[in-house]
Amino acid sequence: MNIQYKWLLILLVFGFIACESDDDSTTTEEVVLTAGTADFSNYVALGNSLTAGFTDGALFIAGQENSMPNILSQQFGLVGGGAFSQPLMSDNVGGALLGGNQILAPRFFFNGAGPAVLPGTPTTEISSILSGSFNNMGIPGAKSFHLLANGYGNIAGLPTLANPYYVRIASSPNASVIEDAMAQSPTFFSLWIGNNDVLGYALTGGDGTDPITDTATFSQAYNALIATLTSGGAKGVIANIPDVTSIPHFTTVPHNPVPLDAATAAFLNSASAYGAYNAGIAQAFAGLVMAGAISQEDADAELARRTITFSEGEGNAVVILDEDLTDLTGLNPALINIRQATSEDLLVLTAASFIGTEAVPGNPQTVNGVAIPLADKWVLTPEEQAEIATATTAFNATIAAARDQAGLAFVDANALLEQVASNGVTFDEFLLQEDLVFGGAFSLDGVHPTARGYALLANEALKAINMTYESNLPMVKAADYPTFYSPTLQ
Repeated sequence: MNIQYKWLLILLVFGFIACESDDDSTTTEEVVLTAGTADFSNYVALGNSLTAGFTDGALFIAGQENSMPNILSQQFGLVGGGAFSQPLMSDNVGGALLGGNQILAPRFFFNGAGPAVLPGTPTTEISSILSGSFNNMGIPGAKSFHLLANGYGNIAGLPTLANPYYVRIASSPNASVIEDAMAQSPTFFSLWIGNNDVLGYALTGGDGTDPITDTATFSQAYNALIATLTSGGAKGVIANIPDVTSIPHFTTVPHNPVPLDAATAAFLNSASAYGAYNAGIAQAFAGLVMAGAISQEDADAELARRTITFSEGEGNAVVILDEDLTDLTGLNPALINIRQATSEDLLVLTAASFIGTEAVPGNPQTVNGVAIPLADKWVLTPEEQAEIATATTAFNATIAAARDQAGLAFVDANALLEQVASNGVTFDEFLLQEDLVFGGAFSLDGVHPTARGYALLANEALKAINMTYESNLPMVKAADYPTFYSPTLQ
């Protein structure tokens, strides 16, 4: 055989085999999507800002379009889900007006160095009531019991009771969120509520202006919501409450951000400043030990904790008020409850723009966080963090019990965000982490997810729904959801 034809024959044989292989590999079985035992024809979502699509410190059209419920509704639409209406804001600026006066600020944007408030004036007028019903009943700021409260949308009640976001969409001034939701006869629902029952306390540094909801009130409200939502036979998906102290709003600002030159450090340590305070508390504790009011061991420990010293260079800890310290003002009014922060303290994100400012402009001896201790609202102490943890555990136990009793799909948001905060979560080709700005999971307010973060949560909800109701809803893709919104977004 001619050698040229011999190789041609070999190539033809291999080509035929390759073609057969290609034909086999391209044979795919069509997947038929099914809703399983769920009925998505009328989906209603209840919750707070996390349900509404709040991001970058505001509610605005693009954020609402990438809300977790809206993402879910698009997947539900593949298996018979109906239209999903949202009470869209009037612009992508964010914020709102009441009677022409601005009451809610515009969104944040990334200015190249960090978060900044978007310049511009909101056009959403709260007093312009929207007609019709809305499938997305996520009300920013709502706590568990607020969803049951009649008059929560009464504009005459502002600012004591009414919520401006609900004012826009309430069917009547005396309506409740749950009543307006049930009026739509939902066949499927999502409920993610309870974050604000602890978050409000955390955002105010545990200063008492926004207390944690007591466990009995939360349990009663949550169980009432579940009983009402399932009363017509609707199925649903619920999510628990994450550890709010692990989000960037509380982990971004370090406890020791103060740089000092030698002269300033020496002044702060002198008898004209904290040197006198240190001597005073040492004397006070010595007296308490002598009187038998405190043990030497406890006195030494608290004295070490409260002694304030500064040094030249970077890394000086801020000075904070701490109501959990022993009250010494009865012995000496000047010995207020102050100490320097440690790595166990969590400074709120907004403290970044306050620390280092001067209480008296032009007077360097009135620097906030140094010469002037930070008030309670700027810091979560370990004791306050423990209160949050205790409440969160109790609330999540209520949610878990409700899930088991009603047989609902369940998203363990607490475990998911714990993973984000520790090692990050891989979402397609991206790694989502908790770092502010570039972590990808949290938006510029340090509290709410990015659009991609909401998509991650939506996928967790879809997995739970598929497992519980034998559906096979497809997951969404991370690349379809951004982590930043342009400041020029129209």
